[in-house]
Amino acid sequence: MQAHPRESPETSIPTPIQRWEHYPHEADMGVRGYGATLGEAFAAAATAMTAIVTDPAEIEPVQHFTFDCPGPDPELLLYDFLNALVYEMAVEGRLFGRFRVGVDDGNLSAEAWGEPVDRLRHQPAVEIKGATFTQLAVWQTEEGQWVAQCVLDI
Repeated sequence: MQAHPRESPETSIPTPIQRWEHYPHEADMGVRGYGATLGEAFAAAATAMTAIVTDPAEIEPVQHFTFDCPGPDPELLLYDFLNALVYEMAVEGRLFGRFRVGVDDGNLSAEAWGEPVDRLRHQPAVEIKGATFTQLAVWQTEEGQWVAQCVLDI
């Protein structure tokens, strides 16, 4: 999966109204996102991942990136998406605080808004090494809510 930068967003930036959480996992950290759609759950999981590093609300949406990826199942799409974001954070020095994700027929299409890391303002707490296959799961509850979770190597 590759990120494609766009300096001027073609669409409106989503308001980050999401439900997510962290959960402990030995020396690593689990993230779990919830949403009415699969895409919303993926976006919430991505926000939870960002929140391990810094407060997502402190990230200015000045850069716009798109991510596209095919995958055989939702779990691998989540894994690939989170690792694409980790690459952008670790190698390219970017942070993302807002996401819009669509998952349709084995394809993920995502948009992310963020900015370059400012060590003084963002005060990154940890460096995420990558998403893992540990507890990687995507499911729909009996109430119809989607849940996307993954353990991150930190």
